[in-house]
Amino acid sequence: MTDRAGPPPSDNNTSDNNTSDNTPDNTSDNRPGHPSGDAAMAAARDRAAATRKHNIDTVPPPPIPADSANPRRGPDLDPACLALLPLLGVWRGTGLYGNAAGDSTPQFGQQITISHDGRPFLRHESVSWSLAADGTVTGPAAREVGWWRPQPDGSVELLLAHAEGRIEVFYGQRRSAASWALATDGVWRTPGSVPVSGATRLYGITADGRLAYVEERAHDDAALAPHASAALDRIAG
Repeated sequence: MTDRAGPPPSDNNTSDNNTSDNTPDNTSDNRPGHPSGDAAMAAARDRAAATRKHNIDTVPPPPIPADSANPRRGPDLDPACLALLPLLGVWRGTGLYGNAAGDSTPQFGQQITISHDGRPFLRHESVSWSLAADGTVTGPAAREVGWWRPQPDGSVELLLAHAEGRIEVFYGQRRSAASWALATDGVWRTPGSVPVSGATRLYGITADGRLAYVEERAHDDAALAPHASAALDRIAG
């Protein structure tokens, strides 16, 4: 691109004299629809007076049926999702990274919520937190949100967006009445994301009623290897 030259300098040094006449006043504007800075600040204070006492937990719900993680309450489950029915619920527990031999000290806590709104998909949300060796919570950890999408041929898609800057598309099959094996078909990353290039997940409901999973990940310079596993208790649903 060719740079454009600016206007030639004036022979008369009048810039100092014209500055006060040409500089806009940022504190006021009498044009219609352009309130003064003071008026805009006052309007912002008025709006905040009505919203500052509210947070996520006090906002009225949208005017549509709420999602349900309990098949006994809320909208009817779409027939397409019946094969995924065991997954519905709010699940909470602890997990481990990797698969070091003999390592059984929980390294993270996790809550997974799998719910629906009556349409042919399930909503998936996972919130994790880091744990010290003594079980003390040390701060928030991984977050992901997405959708389980059952397909007419019996397969299932799982779309996940990760807070660390990655979107994964899994495809898989039900292995039994209460277990599912999935692998990524596509991974999209932002420039600053962890260089994950692929993943597999195995979900299942254990004999004692917990939601268990094992996740493997591959990186740009490493093949698939165990990344995390957990067994979560159902606390709702």
